[in-house]
Amino acid sequence: MKLIRPEEFHLTSYVAALNRAIDLGTTNTERAQRKLSEIAADPESFLAKQEDPEALSGELKLSDGNYVPRIPSKMRFLWDGEICGTISFSWQVGTTQLPPYYLGHIGYEVFSWKRGKGYATESLRQILSEPLELGMPFVELVTNPENLSSQRVITKNGGVLHERFVQPELHGGKDGLRYRIYL
Repeated sequence: MKLIRPEEFHLTSYVAALNRAIDLGTTNTERAQRKLSEIAADPESFLAKQEDPEALSGELKLSDGNYVPRIPSKMRFLWDGEICGTISFSWQVGTTQLPPYYLGHIGYEVFSWKRGKGYATESLRQILSEPLELGMPFVELVTNPENLSSQRVITKNGGVLHERFVQPELHGGKDGLRYRIYL
């Protein structure tokens, strides 16, 4: 498995994976359908938003309908001959702080039929070179207390529990665990 920059060639595999995940009920359906709509409407624009280190791709629409400024970000596909999932890294220049509508610097999803192969652990290991190159001292990742698999992925990559907290209502208002990986 390797991380690849999303290109038009990969979109057919990504669309098929999103549709399969929706059918299986193993992904956030609203978010997946939003991505499918974006790809169908303008594939080039969708791809441009996935590699946006200067946050130039316009505002971000939140689940409550409000628009907020984007921050720099990069998304990568997990690839083993087909799309296995995604991992993204977001940051603000010159600080480790994030706006309240971003829970962590790194987020990932491995599609259910590709889990159990170590892809999440490996993709997190690979993406850590990005914040390291920016000189960041650490990155933060958030998971739910019941998501033991994600906690293992993070701790295998050196993550330590930083805090337990209640996520903002925008993110469901559930309990959360914030981990730090020191670089």
